[in-house]
Amino acid sequence: MFNFLCKTLLLHYGRRCTITSTSYNKDFAFPLFIKCISTATSNQHSFAVSYLINSCGFSQKSALSASKYLHFESPEKPDSVIALLKSHGFSETQISKVIRGLPQVLVACPERTLLPKFEFFYSKGFSSPELSKISSVCPQYLGRSLENRIIPTFNFLSDWFKSNETAIAAVKCCPGIFNLDVETYIAPSINVLRDIGVSERNILLFLRKWRGYNKKRFDDFKNNVEVVQEMGINPSRSYFVIALTAKSYGRIYWESKVEIFMRWGWSDEVFSAAFRKNPMFMLVSRDKIMTVMDFLVSKMGMESSAIAKRPDVIVQSMEKRFIPRSAVFQVLLSKGLINKKDINLITFFMCCEQVFLRKFVNSFDDAPKLLTLYQEKLGISKMTKSSVSKESIVCAGIQ
Repeated sequence: MFNFLCKTLLLHYGRRCTITSTSYNKDFAFPLFIKCISTATSNQHSFAVSYLINSCGFSQKSALSASKYLHFESPEKPDSVIALLKSHGFSETQISKVIRGLPQVLVACPERTLLPKFEFFYSKGFSSPELSKISSVCPQYLGRSLENRIIPTFNFLSDWFKSNETAIAAVKCCPGIFNLDVETYIAPSINVLRDIGVSERNILLFLRKWRGYNKKRFDDFKNNVEVVQEMGINPSRSYFVIALTAKSYGRIYWESKVEIFMRWGWSDEVFSAAFRKNPMFMLVSRDKIMTVMDFLVSKMGMESSAIAKRPDVIVQSMEKRFIPRSAVFQVLLSKGLINKKDINLITFFMCCEQVFLRKFVNSFDDAPKLLTLYQEKLGISKMTKSSVSKESIVCAGIQ
């Protein structure tokens, strides 16, 4: 009957129609609808583009792209959506992220579709700031069915972890979890980790970054677990899930990074030892690895083998660590205040701020000038956009 209707419209109006489907719940977007290209839809499209530019801060290109999913001729409904988000503590930046991630939210019914979801999360213990952050990071959940996906998923997590608080932590670590069938794709993986002694805290750490939520990747996941165990990393340590995360980015990506270290003179044994010592360095981008290795070896004269003994130096920031401190180093060296042979560059770059200032700035007569130079370089590095990838420690704050 539906196809017959489409054909009838085509014959009668001579317009091109396309059938579009969506997996979102019926209150949010029509599961099946006809989009007819006509003067009316052209006007709607034009109005949506203008609204996105003027009210949501979109560029023309972004607005044109997002407007493909929107059909409205007046601002009442999108205004009501934005008003609801603001009333729940969403900042303008967060609202923009929500709309960019899910343009269809602007045509949702605030009271019927969005508000019940917010109220559900509040009832479980989420705060308004937590909810707005989750929504801006992964707004797609707002298009999922509350009864058929969100509630069952949260209840599953709560039952599985035996704790409402841990379920909340899981959602905060992995807000995209509501887009997934947790029983099929996530629970088996968590079971594997739990069975080998990974703590709940580290399981949550792994959920934050892992992307292996399908059958094929689950098979790869099990293989990666075995590989990391064979490399001698203890599953009870947080380094285990960091190593597993690094392996989970894919074989080709992994091997391309290993190849970089081989080019800098590392052997397989040296690499494996460095990875066991601190696998975080394999979470940074290939560009970052090349930049740091070139800086430390070619410009600072460090031995590549010394870096392998302290691989965590690779994750340090060029702008906040290497550039400011190397500027101080060059001044001290040029004035004969230090002897390069007597300085351990790993210690120089890796010591905390307080120790660095005490040993390499304030202990010299030129301390005021050195401090000014250091602060200027640090300030410039904060204001300028680095050419180096900002991918750094994925699991910041985990010791």
